[in-house]
Amino acid sequence: MQRRHLIQAAAALPLAALVQRTSWAQEGAELYAGEKELYALAKKEGFCVSFDTGPEWANWKALFAEFKKRYPDVELGYNDLGSAATVVSLEKMRRRPQADTAYYFAASAVDAAKKDVVAPFKPIHFDKLPEVFREAEGRWFTIHTLNIAFLVNKKLVKNVPTGWADLLKPEYKNSVTYLDPRSAGVGQVLTLAAAYGNGGSVDNVKPGTDYLGKLHAAGNVQRVEGTTPYAKFIKGEIPIWIGYENDGLKAKHTDGMGDACEVVIPKEASVAAPYAISLVKGGPNPNAGKLWLNFIMSDVGQQLFAKGFVRPAVPVVKLPDDVADKLPVAAQIRPLDVIKAAAKKAEIDQLWAQATLARS
Repeated sequence: MQRRHLIQAAAALPLAALVQRTSWAQEGAELYAGEKELYALAKKEGFCVSFDTGPEWANWKALFAEFKKRYPDVELGYNDLGSAATVVSLEKMRRRPQADTAYYFAASAVDAAKKDVVAPFKPIHFDKLPEVFREAEGRWFTIHTLNIAFLVNKKLVKNVPTGWADLLKPEYKNSVTYLDPRSAGVGQVLTLAAAYGNGGSVDNVKPGTDYLGKLHAAGNVQRVEGTTPYAKFIKGEIPIWIGYENDGLKAKHTDGMGDACEVVIPKEASVAAPYAISLVKGGPNPNAGKLWLNFIMSDVGQQLFAKGFVRPAVPVVKLPDDVADKLPVAAQIRPLDVIKAAAKKAEIDQLWAQATLARS
């Protein structure tokens, strides 16, 4: 019934509007070789179901709008489940999949591949991704990253810290908030970022937990949160929040903090947390799913992520002029190997508790 209404609505459009809707497919330049052919196949399906792409997150709303503008004969449906819940849902409906694509933190993508609910597909730019940002056969691949940064309220902090070593200074007493690594993914990621910033790595996490222990011992930790403290930061209750860069940029440029907010990638090192997407195995609209995935990985799709303050995963994509200065080049950001990171979770939990709880 829904498809019939869509067809009837299209039939009611003036001829000039229909010509405008299809002109790119007839005359326009392709984003990649084979785009028009894939669109022709996707039009026969007419629909793509995109799991976990809530429109207010990572600028998905803008990607939806641009996709619909370019491919008017393919409708997009979505839900907003959360990463782990998306994998659970795919597993429950494996006999009759309802989704065509699934988006999640890359650790959940690894889980989905293990459970055999996603299919191999290598979109455009796949080979340009760092190896740790993609599964070899294309069962998942990173489309954007979230990077650890210091989000600083300059109304509460006189001197903006530039690196991990700075945060240990006495002037930042009772100033630093971060999320608990035992319960929050960003807590795990920031602990690994601290490890890289203090001579460690994803293979050697103790320098990260030791560093956080020193931060507590110095009295510089204001609180450890269980859930994101974005609202508290916006209200001016947190001087320095170790969190994701995009939250700081959103606070600065969208939610009114303006010049009071400074977003700093620590100079010693930081970590890029990969967010990935997959083609669902046996999905109802495989060609529409592939069209959507290719669009997401195209220069257009990647640039729209940048406009939402998340960093594109494809390194060769040129940032739009209006966001290039907001997402400066930061060579010290290390791509996170989520398979190794997942294997270190229990160790991080234990070492963090030993290093910090006795000092809090």
